[in-house]
Amino acid sequence: MERIAICPGSFDPITNGHLDIISRSSRIFDKLYVVVLNNESKHPLFTVEERLELIREVTKKYPNVEADVYSGLLADYAREVGATANIRGLRAVSDFEYEMQITSMNRLLNHDLETFFIMTRNQYSFLSSSIVKEVAKYGADISELVPGVVEKALKEKYSDNK
Repeated sequence: MERIAICPGSFDPITNGHLDIISRSSRIFDKLYVVVLNNESKHPLFTVEERLELIREVTKKYPNVEADVYSGLLADYAREVGATANIRGLRAVSDFEYEMQITSMNRLLNHDLETFFIMTRNQYSFLSSSIVKEVAKYGADISELVPGVVEKALKEKYSDNK
């Protein structure tokens, strides 16, 4: 039986912290879907298509990783692709309470979906897409925070806004 997992998020943009979780998860599962959840209540910097393309570019070295987008409930998406594992990265204790609420709801909606928490590596414990965007907006060096293609895309976005 193939072990299929999902790794959901907004990925606006994908960071080295995300890639750390994706890389480690790809070694455990046969198939890993990195899913851009299209949350219309957020105001992302990158379009869904741009985020999907960036994810595809930075994960192409992992043959068992596929990028996808979904607008509904994560529990339903997991059922559609046959995933039994939901991968969530934790940076700090403060992430845990929110993640526990989401996990409980997903378990209620899809009894076959187990959530696996992976602690991020220490060098990424402070890293979030929001922080990366804020720092990039002011032209600071983000080369250690995101892959090169993402750094380039951020620079282009913020040069367009000037």
